[in-house]
Amino acid sequence: MSGQHSSNLIQRYTPLQRFNHWVTAITFILLSLSGLALFHPSMFWFTQFFGGPTWTRILHPYIGIVMFVSFAGLALQFWHHNFLTHDDFGWLKRIKDVLRNREDRLPEVDRYNAGQKVLFWAMVVTIPVLLVTGIVIWRPWFAGYFAIDIVRIAVLLHAVSAFIIMTGIIVHIYAAIWIKGSVGAMVRGTVTRAWAAKHHRGWYKRVMKGEGR
Repeated sequence: MSGQHSSNLIQRYTPLQRFNHWVTAITFILLSLSGLALFHPSMFWFTQFFGGPTWTRILHPYIGIVMFVSFAGLALQFWHHNFLTHDDFGWLKRIKDVLRNREDRLPEVDRYNAGQKVLFWAMVVTIPVLLVTGIVIWRPWFAGYFAIDIVRIAVLLHAVSAFIIMTGIIVHIYAAIWIKGSVGAMVRGTVTRAWAAKHHRGWYKRVMKGEGR
């Protein structure tokens, strides 16, 4: 890119980061559909997307492993941007202004806002729980090595963790669509200076000072 148009853009995500994100997103959708199909009879028809019930049961845990590895890559790249600060707690206290899009009344936001950070740490906790409990209940390979009570507890924890992460991701998708330019940032990798200054002033100031992204 060159000229005035490129000078107005800031790189927010590298190609590798975007690839990593979309692998995690796609596997999450596949896991949600296949997991819901196995969880309740009313959603059993989702199995048709995976070639039937047998293939759904076979593929679900393997897709889960792919998502775990992909998210681990994201976590290693972004963990240091997601520590909650004093401003983040102020942002959460003014959640009504967030919902009413009154960003001028909010504390300065760095690379990620408090909502994004809370989702990140929720995923850091729930995705490993989903992996471990998924292995415990994985038939026919591993479930037989555990007592039935352990398997039942694992099923419960798996379902609760899945509910938490699915709820969080639904909010995340809604927010990404609501804040125009957010989806484009993860598709193209760039945002405008105006977008950065409006939604992530702290990050924008650091980038302009050359203090890293």
